[in-house]
Amino acid sequence: MRMERTLSIIKPDAVGRGLIGEVIRRLEENNLKIVALKMVCMTKAQAQGFYAVHKERPFFDSLTDFMSSGPAVVMVLEGENVIARYRELMGATNYREAAEGTIRREFATDIEKNVVHGSDAAATAAFEIAYFFNSFEIVG
Repeated sequence: MRMERTLSIIKPDAVGRGLIGEVIRRLEENNLKIVALKMVCMTKAQAQGFYAVHKERPFFDSLTDFMSSGPAVVMVLEGENVIARYRELMGATNYREAAEGTIRREFATDIEKNVVHGSDAAATAAFEIAYFFNSFEIVG
């Protein structure tokens, strides 16, 4: 077990549907410690910068349109093996393949409008956290 940090995003679809509290409740009941949190409204350019790794993919434009369509809540989570633990709690990207009880299985409406985002590896988490937060905004 090792202490890690990961980025979590409650996406615009979930914010618009009033799911912020439900997602945070699930994080806390699974002992995923929130060490930074804020609401942001990304511009299309900011969403493109965040998702630059996907710029050659066919879904890049629709994804960045969606992520800049309304407010999102960004958080830094901290804990032992938090990247893997949060990804398990989120469920598969395709909500139809997600395990019962996962956030995406219960709340997603679309493969893109799948409620939450989480970093997939430590290097990705470092980039993603720095994209939204400076060191003064992270507690601990």
